[in-house]
Amino acid sequence: MSFWVSGRRVLVTGGLGFIGSNLVRKLLDLGAKVRVVDCLRSGDGGNRFNLKDVDGQYELIDGSLEHRAVTETAVDGCDVVFHMAGKVSHIDSLARPLEDLIDNAATTVAILDACRRLNPSARIVIAGTRQVYGTPLRLPVSEDHPLRPPDFNAVSKIAAEYYARVASERLGLSTLVLRLTNVYGPRQLVSHSRASFTGWFIRQALLGETIDLFGSGLQYRDLLYVDDAVNAFILAAEKLPGNGEAWNCGTEEPVSLAEFAEMLVRLAGTGEVRRIPFPPERKQIDIGDFSTDSSRLRAVTGWNPRIGLEEGLRRTVEFYRLFGDHYWSATS
Repeated sequence: MSFWVSGRRVLVTGGLGFIGSNLVRKLLDLGAKVRVVDCLRSGDGGNRFNLKDVDGQYELIDGSLEHRAVTETAVDGCDVVFHMAGKVSHIDSLARPLEDLIDNAATTVAILDACRRLNPSARIVIAGTRQVYGTPLRLPVSEDHPLRPPDFNAVSKIAAEYYARVASERLGLSTLVLRLTNVYGPRQLVSHSRASFTGWFIRQALLGETIDLFGSGLQYRDLLYVDDAVNAFILAAEKLPGNGEAWNCGTEEPVSLAEFAEMLVRLAGTGEVRRIPFPPERKQIDIGDFSTDSSRLRAVTGWNPRIGLEEGLRRTVEFYRLFGDHYWSATS
């Protein structure tokens, strides 16, 4: 991993959340001067325990990016901005679309505008999602695949991408987006099932509960261990052009939900798996099979995921066995 961030001033929004906190830890290891902004809204994944053992090594701004003063303070003087904050729940977006729009699109606009006024030379890397493609027309999915959002969360994420592109093309800001596939690993939100099936399955297995697979369970997904996702963000900030483009980020080695769940139960030594019919609220956001074509990202940055599914799940199980009490509750 490159040490180009050593000594640089770096902002991580949502830095107490899942991917954000793992990114903060890696940046600190590489010698970056890290600032974190997080509002710690209950149920969204922010958790002070995620960075408890590195308290004092980073600057924390406790506040919401909706507030101009918070955003201005956050971006001021930073060389790189990793915008990781936002909503990820597809189900919640359908129930509370305005909240989803504010937390994904409006906060992105706030970051971009603050950088335009106060810090126009900053590199801005935004966490996107493969959900923007919706139900694939072809596999694997490359960046030229049509955007077919299946829910409001995907719409707000697309809006954030377009704001970033326009900010680059019209305002001269250096922006880019990584469209992440399903990321899993330590420090993930596991307190409810609305954010991610991976986190919920991990919780159920470790608590000895039954993992319900909807339909056949043979739908496959591209699963990325969080350390590999973090490395992709750091390499992207260093090596990708800041022209507003979006780049796929996935393993290109899809596995079925059944394979994921059964491997997890085996490694945990607890839990069980069963198949049940799709609940209506889940069926309406299901996209079927998905696999990612990340060849552009790999070619330009040299990034390659290094942690296979079994090793990643083993590390994840070990983490929650040790620290699960800090994650089972939504208000941790």
